[in-house]
Amino acid sequence: MIRALGGVATDMFPVCQPLRSRGNLVMLFKGCRRFVRTTCRVSIPGGSLSNELKAPPRFLRDKKIVPDADPPHKEDIHKLYQLFEQSKRLTILTGAGISTECGIPDYRSPNGAYSSGFKPITHQEFTRSSRARRRYWARSYAGWRRFTAAQPGPAHTALASLERAGRIDCIITQNVDRLHHRAGSDPLELHGTVYTVMCLDCGFSFPRDSFQDQLKALNPKWAEAIESIDHGEPGSEKSFGMKQRPDGDIEIDEKFWEEGFHIPVCEKCQGVLKPDVIFFGDNIPKERATQAMEAAKQSDAFLVLGSSLMTMSAFRLVRAAHEAGAVTAIVNIGVTRADDIVPLKISARVGEILPRVLDVGSLGVPAL
Repeated sequence: MIRALGGVATDMFPVCQPLRSRGNLVMLFKGCRRFVRTTCRVSIPGGSLSNELKAPPRFLRDKKIVPDADPPHKEDIHKLYQLFEQSKRLTILTGAGISTECGIPDYRSPNGAYSSGFKPITHQEFTRSSRARRRYWARSYAGWRRFTAAQPGPAHTALASLERAGRIDCIITQNVDRLHHRAGSDPLELHGTVYTVMCLDCGFSFPRDSFQDQLKALNPKWAEAIESIDHGEPGSEKSFGMKQRPDGDIEIDEKFWEEGFHIPVCEKCQGVLKPDVIFFGDNIPKERATQAMEAAKQSDAFLVLGSSLMTMSAFRLVRAAHEAGAVTAIVNIGVTRADDIVPLKISARVGEILPRVLDVGSLGVPAL
């Protein structure tokens, strides 16, 4: 149980019209007529923000994958607090920055995958080349155990608590790692999830764990090879040339996966199986894209957490919310695509600032 007690903050957003009510500064959001100051105790069910979850395994902490950032400023904490306090239809968009704090590398940060020359597979490569599919599934199979070892962080826990308390109307995530779910949220997964596998031909889908079992059955020596990374000699014949990278990825000698790795086919139609994620070059399903856009346009506040917004699928949402008159804000380390249109930009780690926002105190509630 989280309890917050204290006075109301007075920092205002520059895009909102401040006014005074009985000597107190308040801020009007679209659809709200008047706010009054109240002193109250807020109880948020669902546990503490002290992050009692398991610490990430050592391999997730070996490489510094979270960009440097100063501790959040008090003024920024209060501004973000007011966004949560005074909005009635708040939409959250989360990106890779919320998961790097849990040990899952991103693409674009200074220590991200692009910095080491990594190039993600495209939708076109995956669908056109059986060789590309073998390479993808071999590396993904080998790295799956370590990928799933990541635990939700303080940011995921804070958002789940705020969601249960009715402070968030909708969470949209660009991430495919299901860490929001494991923290207790139910987000709209804009780019899908690696926890589901689907058939490109008939659309049949099933859990990734089942697919892992099928891969193991078809490639029995690979499970032993993965164990050899930790207990044998990485790069040897016994380990199929696999070498563990510091960020949790698996490097595999090409000669081992090119011909010696077998991929299951769809049990319904013998079609090609693919993780249910949006690869580069692919399109978000129309229904999902429409749902995300409607949430953005109907919000009175739109908050981006840990995203550079470099993909159009994410940028167009914050742009639509801004054009519809919503208060918009970003918490991210580094430049974003929406810096020129969003009035409030906070450079901070999401997992550091959100728990502090919940510690600020009282709520402003609509006058009855």
